[in-house]
Amino acid sequence: MKKPQLVLVGNGMAGVRTLEELLRIAPDRYDITVFGAEPHPNYNRILLSPVLAGEQSMDQIILNDWSWYAEHHITLHSGCTVTDADRARRVVSASDAAGKVISAQYDRLIIATGSTPFMLPIPGTDLQGVLTYRDMADTRAMIAAAASYRHAVVIGGGLLGLEAANGLMKRGMQVTVVHVADWLMERQLDAVAGKMLQQSLQERGMQFLLGAQTQALLGHADGHGNGHGQGQGAAPRVRAVRFKDGSELPADLVVMAVGIRPNTALAERMRLHVQRGIVVSDTLQTTTDARIYAVGECAAHRGIAYGLVAPLFEQGKVLANHLAEFGIGRYQGSQTSTKLKVTGIDLFSAGNFHGGGHSEEIVLSDPGAGVYKKLVIQDDKLVGACLYGDTVDGNWYFKLLRDGRSVDDIRDKLMFGESQLGDTGHQGQHKAAALQDSDEVCGCNGVTKGRICKAIREQGLFTLEEVRKHTKASASCGSCTGLVEQILMFAAGGDYSATPKTRALCGCTGHGHQAVRDAIRTLKLLSIQAVFEHLQWRTPNGCASCRPAVNYYLVSTWPKDARDDPQSRAINERSHANIQKDGSYSVIPRIWGGETTADELRRIADVADKYRIPTIKLTGGQRIELTLAGWIGPASVLLLVFVCGCCTAVLTPAWNSSVIDPVPRDEWPQAITAVSIAYNVARAVGPTLAGLVFAQLGAGWVFAVTVGTTLVMWDSIRRWPPRAHAPSKLPAERLWG
Repeated sequence: MKKPQLVLVGNGMAGVRTLEELLRIAPDRYDITVFGAEPHPNYNRILLSPVLAGEQSMDQIILNDWSWYAEHHITLHSGCTVTDADRARRVVSASDAAGKVISAQYDRLIIATGSTPFMLPIPGTDLQGVLTYRDMADTRAMIAAAASYRHAVVIGGGLLGLEAANGLMKRGMQVTVVHVADWLMERQLDAVAGKMLQQSLQERGMQFLLGAQTQALLGHADGHGNGHGQGQGAAPRVRAVRFKDGSELPADLVVMAVGIRPNTALAERMRLHVQRGIVVSDTLQTTTDARIYAVGECAAHRGIAYGLVAPLFEQGKVLANHLAEFGIGRYQGSQTSTKLKVTGIDLFSAGNFHGGGHSEEIVLSDPGAGVYKKLVIQDDKLVGACLYGDTVDGNWYFKLLRDGRSVDDIRDKLMFGESQLGDTGHQGQHKAAALQDSDEVCGCNGVTKGRICKAIREQGLFTLEEVRKHTKASASCGSCTGLVEQILMFAAGGDYSATPKTRALCGCTGHGHQAVRDAIRTLKLLSIQAVFEHLQWRTPNGCASCRPAVNYYLVSTWPKDARDDPQSRAINERSHANIQKDGSYSVIPRIWGGETTADELRRIADVADKYRIPTIKLTGGQRIELTLAGWIGPASVLLLVFVCGCCTAVLTPAWNSSVIDPVPRDEWPQAITAVSIAYNVARAVGPTLAGLVFAQLGAGWVFAVTVGTTLVMWDSIRRWPPRAHAPSKLPAERLWG
């Protein structure tokens, strides 16, 4: 019997989560086709911020790799944009990057086109260097810009804007956040928490311009930007941001993070009912056509379009049940919470944390410790929470808020967290044991404690990574990681392993970096192909991630014997030069182990003279070590240190004794004090003066001045007439004997 055709438009988190839930409960129900505008498999959009900050790689945030689609017999058209859908014929049409048209018949259609970033309607948004922050392409463009430019302006001080600003700052850019409101994240934080967040980010080096309204983005008048390879006729690069008060702020990169809009372009062409988003019922069916569903950021349920991942996953679960024809599940809307993905900054907010009306507020504020907690209670129920600095109990507050239970009996302990409600002798395991199997642990992925415990028992899981792989718990924003580990400890007992397994080099192998290096060394593998064969690589020729790494390990382990593969190197390494902004190259001669010879140095000098190179830099230790072969060893170094120590030991007594001859006896204390002051001043000021001489005149003059002053000192000592002394009544001092 022919299966009905299910077509998914949108290869993002909400749509693919719907497929995951559907495959879990009805794996053989449909033939599935997926269209994705991006040329990637499904990835975790939440973790783009850690990627931008350099804390994770693109490969690490892939949720479903290419093999997942093949294993579940899903036809994936990546890099294809759906341009139209004929509701009468039930046909979806898409075009790929080459313009080829691809069509697919559907019996059920899911629209999961997500949202598009909002651009301020001001002049200059078409300039080069003006970006939004929404997907992998945006992230890659920002990383590339950070490598070439210095000044970045992020317009928007909300959740996404601050994460973008933090990532660019981690990449070395000077970042200014421009925000129209009086405090940051005004939709997620109150004024007190917003100011504390601003202070914390300022201490890290981020700059802010609050209450500012952007009027225009200004470009370079010559149309060539900063000269980074713009083609003829291309738009000029942005150079500044102008505000309504007439002031300007220099900028090489401008990131717009002022909000998102549901992507309803396809739905509008299909004449579906659109009002803010694609209007859907409690079963996620569009109100226009019951065969068509909408899920995720593009859908509007009861007038609300959700932009956070947890509600979208809840929608996906309901939709999967409906597609499986189980006849259960209705989407009733979602409570949402907010967390900022900036390492070292903890904040949490949920519900009506602004208060007002007949609500009551419980506030704990300790600015010195960087802690602020505000709970809003109405009718003996927790209706809102705003936490900064201490978010340990955020999940517990959110559960109380969602359950709507009375907190009257625990009101006096509410501010101090769940741990104050009972015995805290074994707080972690006690908390895990107290949870019911139906209690939700991971809000993003809708994973309950019971599901985690079942996976641990049936699959024999002992590490956090294994739990993430099998259940998706803590695999999205990561805020529930601590609780998942507590459940793992509770369920696995003594078998629990807090140490994660070694991360694989890439998807081509299960071996980590150290395992590959050990194999190359112990088995004396000399080529990339030999490594792939001995370690049983999953892909015969590897990939762009593993080949450069393996080639580097081979050459560094066996520099004389390994078969170097030039094509497995980065362009800078292949040419032994780094391309600069002006198109020239800085050449870095390879010096193995940091050792060189006079002949090699002479050849470097000849090249510098031939090509009139003005500057030669010494990288790494920033010095050249001239070694006399056979002279320098442990014994000679110890002898040199001993001699220097002896000289230092007699230095101060020698200085003081030299005072006796030229100074009368009654002035010895003052003279010795003056000598000590001069000695310490010389130690403090000497390096500074030497540095100035070195910077202005070169290293030769530093040695010349040192030698000259030493000769003057010895000459003055030689010329000083000795004084006759009365014979001492004390015996001569001796070192021994």
